[in-house]
Amino acid sequence: MEPAPAKAKPQGRLLVSTQLDAKDELEERLERCVVIVQALTNGLSEREANDALTANVCKGQQQHEEVCLGLFTLVLTEPSQAQRCYRDLTLVNRDGMNIVLVKINQILMEKFLKLQDNPRTQLVWLVRELVKSGVIGADGVIMTLLKQIAGGDISAKNLWLAESVLDILLDQKEWVLKSGMLIAMSVYTYLRLIVDHGTPNLLPLRQKEVDFCISMLREKFMECLIIGRDLVRLLQNVARIPEMELLWRDLLHNPQVLSPQFTGILQLLTARTSRKFLACRLTPDMETKLLFMTSRVRFGQQKRYQDWFQRQYLSTAESQSLRCDLIRYICGVVHPSNEVLSSDILPRWAIIGWLLTTCTSNVAASNAKLALFYDWLFFNPEKDSIMNIEPAILVMHHSMKPHPAITATLLDFMCRIIPHFFPPLESQVRQGVFNSLNFIMEKRVLAHLAPLFDNPKLDRELRSMLRERFPEFCSPPSPPTEVKMEEAVSMEMDNHVLDKEEGCYDHTEAAFSDDEEEVNNKGKKREFRFHPIKEAVVEEPADITPWLDQLDDTMKEKVQQIQKTSDTETQCEVMQEVVDLIMEDDFDTEQMSALASCLAELFKDHFRGEVLPEEITEESLEESVSKPVCLIFRNLVTMQEDNSGFSVLLDMLAELYQKQPKIGYHLLYYLKASKAANGKMMLYESFAQATALGDLHTCLMMDMKACQEDDVRLLCYLTPSIYSEFPDETLRSGELLNMIVAVIDSMQLQELMCHVMMGNLVMFRKDSVLNILIQSLEWETFEQYSTWQLFLAHSIPLETIIPILQHLKYKEHPEALSCLLLQLRREKPSEEMVKMVLSRPCHPEDQFTTSILRHWASKYDDTLGEHIKAQLIKNNNQPRKRQSLRSSSSKLAQLTLEQILEHLDNLRLSLSNMKNNCEHAHTHTHTHTHTHTLREQLILLRSMMPLLFLSVFSQTPILQALQHVQASCDEAHKMRFSDLFALAEEYEDSQAKPLKSRRKAPASSPRSRKGVAPPTNNEEESASSSASEEEDSKPKAPKRKRRGSSAVGSDSD
Repeated sequence: MEPAPAKAKPQGRLLVSTQLDAKDELEERLERCVVIVQALTNGLSEREANDALTANVCKGQQQHEEVCLGLFTLVLTEPSQAQRCYRDLTLVNRDGMNIVLVKINQILMEKFLKLQDNPRTQLVWLVRELVKSGVIGADGVIMTLLKQIAGGDISAKNLWLAESVLDILLDQKEWVLKSGMLIAMSVYTYLRLIVDHGTPNLLPLRQKEVDFCISMLREKFMECLIIGRDLVRLLQNVARIPEMELLWRDLLHNPQVLSPQFTGILQLLTARTSRKFLACRLTPDMETKLLFMTSRVRFGQQKRYQDWFQRQYLSTAESQSLRCDLIRYICGVVHPSNEVLSSDILPRWAIIGWLLTTCTSNVAASNAKLALFYDWLFFNPEKDSIMNIEPAILVMHHSMKPHPAITATLLDFMCRIIPHFFPPLESQVRQGVFNSLNFIMEKRVLAHLAPLFDNPKLDRELRSMLRERFPEFCSPPSPPTEVKMEEAVSMEMDNHVLDKEEGCYDHTEAAFSDDEEEVNNKGKKREFRFHPIKEAVVEEPADITPWLDQLDDTMKEKVQQIQKTSDTETQCEVMQEVVDLIMEDDFDTEQMSALASCLAELFKDHFRGEVLPEEITEESLEESVSKPVCLIFRNLVTMQEDNSGFSVLLDMLAELYQKQPKIGYHLLYYLKASKAANGKMMLYESFAQATALGDLHTCLMMDMKACQEDDVRLLCYLTPSIYSEFPDETLRSGELLNMIVAVIDSMQLQELMCHVMMGNLVMFRKDSVLNILIQSLEWETFEQYSTWQLFLAHSIPLETIIPILQHLKYKEHPEALSCLLLQLRREKPSEEMVKMVLSRPCHPEDQFTTSILRHWASKYDDTLGEHIKAQLIKNNNQPRKRQSLRSSSSKLAQLTLEQILEHLDNLRLSLSNMKNNCEHAHTHTHTHTHTHTLREQLILLRSMMPLLFLSVFSQTPILQALQHVQASCDEAHKMRFSDLFALAEEYEDSQAKPLKSRRKAPASSPRSRKGVAPPTNNEEESASSSASEEEDSKPKAPKRKRRGSSAVGSDSD
């Protein structure tokens, strides 16, 4: 018998679900409430049913909630019974419909997108009834419902929702006028939606929206005034609609008509828009996704989330207008904490840059830029937040290298918006932008603006306009002056006393190495990333009162002893007693968290300042690891892992790590510096597995990141040990390498290279070096050069990383190309090298391939000729089709015949130009002077330069290969590379002539170029006389025959 088919999961009547979805908890609860109501009312008349429900509600709070939610659910799922169920609900309800309002808001915020069609329709009907009944709190539900109307969406469901809510507002206008916030929120919403409803079929809806907005603005303008400056932005977008144009004129020229308290448009523009209004134009789902990206997604891993968001919300032509809402929300609502700012979480500027680059409409792009700069125009440092203006400057700063066009268009917009936003207020706009830039520098978001405003990547006209508009910010930073240490400390303290809420940044950003070295601040971080300014250190007594009561009496006594004494030796003795108590069998592990909090508070001073001694000796290292907190490390080092106390002490250390994250790199330092810990570095792996992270790689990277931010010298000191002890975690990616090269200076780089040369440090291995170098292409210039220097210090064959050539673009990756060019210069060409060099796309400005081929031709002409022949023959035998160069490995390297011919032709032109320049110089000099010295120089030039040209293009393998290609290629290629193929024709002719004839006529040898005129008689005589003088003064060198060039003799090779 065949097995019976599995029963399909019953479909709920409230939410849309599939067979794979688990039953929704909210839906299950509401269905249980429906069953209870139906059990109470089945078979009863309406009056009896109402009495039964009332009697049940009176039993208690739970029964009241069950009956109300059951009737609420029946309203949503049974349209035919909705009127009766709502009547019963109003009769039995005892809390002013509060339980129903809470549940409606929950569904709107969490489940609205999953609602089936009937429940969605009924939900709007229920809200209408609540408004009719004047239920207190219904205005909050209406505002939540307004939030579900998506901008940039003209789908049927969204249009239905927009019109349905508008009908409620129009029908219940008197009720609406009682709530100032609802008036402002509805006006803000529908002013924004009018822009999306401009197509002919939507004009009736747009007219209703226009009438509603004008009515509210004219009757309740002061209530709308609380919107702030974004009200002007929305009105600008709809000002061309005739009815709106009249309102717009009154706003500009006759403000008293709108309200006697309204003084003019400047009053609006100087008022910052509340977060409530900016957030109301994003649906809850959009808001959740954006907050997730800005708080959980790591920078560099955002593409999949951005692609999803684009498919879901930004894929249609109408959705272009949504970008303004998103940018205003990010600038005005998403204000990350200092902790997030200092982490590798996706920054706000990166999301805004992505939104700008995906604009496909010029109007949408202009509106998006205005949304980005809108808070700049009337910025007041006393009222506005740095976080509102920070994204714009960071988008421009970070886009300068990868996308200079974005930076240029934003800077151009910033300049042009000043006179054009509203000419009568030009001076106020100019002052607002000036205040913004000044505040940006004051808060150290960017240390200097000159590198941005006067960047050579910007065109001359734009730079001139920037200098004209902002001369104060275009001058380069003044050279550093000598600062006394007391003054430096006071300056640093001043910088620390900044408002944390404003998201301040580390004042070391964008400072040059020389500037930093003027003050003796060794070990301070110098990273081109943004970090919060550390709070000023204020010595306060440790307060461990909240946790003391959670400790047993013995432990409490020991902890208090540590608190009372400041003597390090005494603290160490007591700390050892604490460790002994922890390792006792009867130690209560429940007090571990409280003990860790106490120790973290007591020893917080030990984690401040630099760990590594200024002068590194055995004595200074031992002294630096003699702190009380190191007693835990020492006991772990001396214990065996199978000891029962080992795991308890390790758990204690992991608990302490949660309270004080710096404990991780302090443990690494102890294991490196202490004699007692020699050879015990793997203890760190046990520690990492015991932490909440539970992963060695993650824990190690986090600890090294913390070390990088606190003490660069310590980072360099730990680097050799970390790489040697944990090769699988450090060598498989460039994460740690990037941390190092981002902060080291030239002296520290040289020290690391010495470690590599001496064999103490290995930072690359063959199986992963290529991927790491590819990752480094996105790093800053000094970081890339440092990476290449460290790579070159290793003895890794160049062929291992030669496939990186396929990833290098001459405009975007000059650092890698220059380092690779110098290294290739030292190498004898192999077949793989020649293949990769030839596989680079041809571009008139990209001289990489031509320069290295020319160098190889002068030193390894025979070898180069053989390899070029092999590539010509191989690619000539392949089908004529375009091939991709997208591979990152040498096995997938693709090369086309056309590319090879283009590169060879470029090489031919380069050598030909050099030869012609040489002959021109000789002719010019001969007509003016006959000095012996110049003759010698010209003899040398004329003897070597033509030979360089002849040596590579007289190689028999290349000429044979060119013959082979010419015979099989089409006429278009023959015409295009006619000069190149002419060399092969001359070679073929020379092979057909008798050997004797060829010797008498060297001009017809394959080394002569087609189209180059023979020298005149005067030149021949001059050259021969000069040559004879040269031969008289120097002994003749023995002649050396070259393969394929026997017809030419030379005095020198």
